[in-house]
Amino acid sequence: MAPPQGQMRPGRQLAVLGLIFVVLYLLVFFSGGASGGWKDRLEPRLGLDLVGGTRLTLEATNTVDGKPPTADNLEEARQIIESRVNAYGVAEAEVVTEGNRNIVISLPGQNRDLTDVGEAAELRFRKVLKATDGSGAAAAPAPVPSATPSGAASPTPSGSASPKASTSPKVSGSPSAGGQGGMAPASPSATPSAAAPSPSASAEPVPQSIEQQRKAVEQKVGAAAWAAASGLQAPADLTTDPSLADKLKPFGTLSPQEIAVLPVEMQFNVPTITCAQLDARPAASIKDEKQKAVACESGAKYLLDVAKVLGTDVKNASAQLDQTSSWVVSLNFTGSGQEKWTALTREAFNNEGQACDQTALGQDGKCRVAVVLDNEIVSSPEIQGVLTGDSQITGSFDNKAANALASQLRYGALPVTFEPQEQQNVTATLGDSHLKAGLLAAGIGMLLVIIYSFFYYRLLGSVIFLSLVLSALLVFGALVVLGRSIGFTLTLAGIAGMIVSLGVAADSFVIYFERLKDEIREGRSPRSAVPRAWIRARRTIISANAITLMSAVVLYIVSVGAVKGFAFALGLATVLDLVVVFLFRHPIMTMFARTRAFLSPRVSGLGRALPARSAEPGTARNPRVKEA
Repeated sequence: MAPPQGQMRPGRQLAVLGLIFVVLYLLVFFSGGASGGWKDRLEPRLGLDLVGGTRLTLEATNTVDGKPPTADNLEEARQIIESRVNAYGVAEAEVVTEGNRNIVISLPGQNRDLTDVGEAAELRFRKVLKATDGSGAAAAPAPVPSATPSGAASPTPSGSASPKASTSPKVSGSPSAGGQGGMAPASPSATPSAAAPSPSASAEPVPQSIEQQRKAVEQKVGAAAWAAASGLQAPADLTTDPSLADKLKPFGTLSPQEIAVLPVEMQFNVPTITCAQLDARPAASIKDEKQKAVACESGAKYLLDVAKVLGTDVKNASAQLDQTSSWVVSLNFTGSGQEKWTALTREAFNNEGQACDQTALGQDGKCRVAVVLDNEIVSSPEIQGVLTGDSQITGSFDNKAANALASQLRYGALPVTFEPQEQQNVTATLGDSHLKAGLLAAGIGMLLVIIYSFFYYRLLGSVIFLSLVLSALLVFGALVVLGRSIGFTLTLAGIAGMIVSLGVAADSFVIYFERLKDEIREGRSPRSAVPRAWIRARRTIISANAITLMSAVVLYIVSVGAVKGFAFALGLATVLDLVVVFLFRHPIMTMFARTRAFLSPRVSGLGRALPARSAEPGTARNPRVKEA
């Protein structure tokens, strides 16, 4: 016999709920990010206010042209700041954008000053003076093919910011008369000393603080290693002198911060100083445009001249298709910037081969100019002439690679400045205290709801208790899975959002149970009143939860920081409460309606709404009671 109209089979809904739990906790225990013992697999990702660490919020101000930063500006800045933060060597550091102006940096487990990472990115154009491969031997001069600029080799087509050392994009444009024919590549017989002036000839006074740090490094590596490194006049070839390799070995153990205080010539000449160490140096270590610098490109070390053209001299950079349908990057400079660029290309493209060392020549036998963003060489094109107008960087670019390079050049031309808004340092002890306090508050809130429900609704209070337990288990499992999949972190504000959701859940209980009492007062039997009360209460419950969910979504969209975590947690708990309402609360009430205890006013909690009944279910002493 089929169930009466308006009733349902509760077993089906409970089976669906059970399936959801099985799938969720299979993800908890066996998803890709799960590792360690079962206790580790059950740990959600906690925010800095619960585990300790540093959190810094940076607000982007206007660009140099007075306009608000665009989404592309902000994303480019986020990537650069992320590389700076990673230079600290901190595991699980997080750099994210919030809203249309803010970048939030989170370093778990460490307290340090992060305000320097928000400094505007520094773009520099530096002539390549010398080059050496990763083994310490001087790089051989690149071959000089007869390829035209549009067909020259280029950075990797994938758009990597670090092109291969063996390939060189070209810079061409509007050359002056003095930069045309008759200018050959540097003669192979040119000596290194003629190619580049001795670095010591233009040595700058060393600040006292740097000198003290150098002495500390000298003591760390030892007097013998320091003397051997100081005596190098060119990159050492360790294959010809094994004893020198042993002496210079201590430099390979230095941290990037210690490498940054070494003299530039030492960073370049010592082969045991690797590109991995150089790339991880703080960005400020080569920030001074008046100092020479060392940087790497695909494993090759370059000795770079002082920066004679800056990022702020670039007016615009864009990816374009030239007449041969090849992708190029077009460069436009400001008025003063064009003068500096023309002077730099004239210096690099001279007819005596004195501008750079033979090791620094590109594959067409011409000197190169490195475009350096912080510590990273994003391109090192050959200079094809003395450029007096708009210039182009040509090569085998695809659309993605050309736009990536143009974006980096534009960002240097239009730097976004940041103002630190809030830096929060939380010790591990304080974070543990926050976590305990938040869990205690959530536990007290749940306990008060349960006590009140048992006091007022009695047997129905068990439905409330079980519903809250199931909701808590669903929320906990979701937090673990979301932490692994999308990086969601539970913060103290998130715990507050879940506490607020307890009130939303309690409202839905009150709506349903009071509607159930109204149905019984109108003469319905408890068994028939349950489905009718559900039909009438369902719309109100959905509307109330929908309003809460909409509020959480709007709050999440317009807010930043901790408020965003509050909104996400509130919305998540509200959605899962709806799941429990439909798949547990209503089915379990249908099952309770068939028990004797449900018919007892004292036990069920329905109170005076339930008329006195005989022991036999289905009979009524009150003629007003009707069956559906």
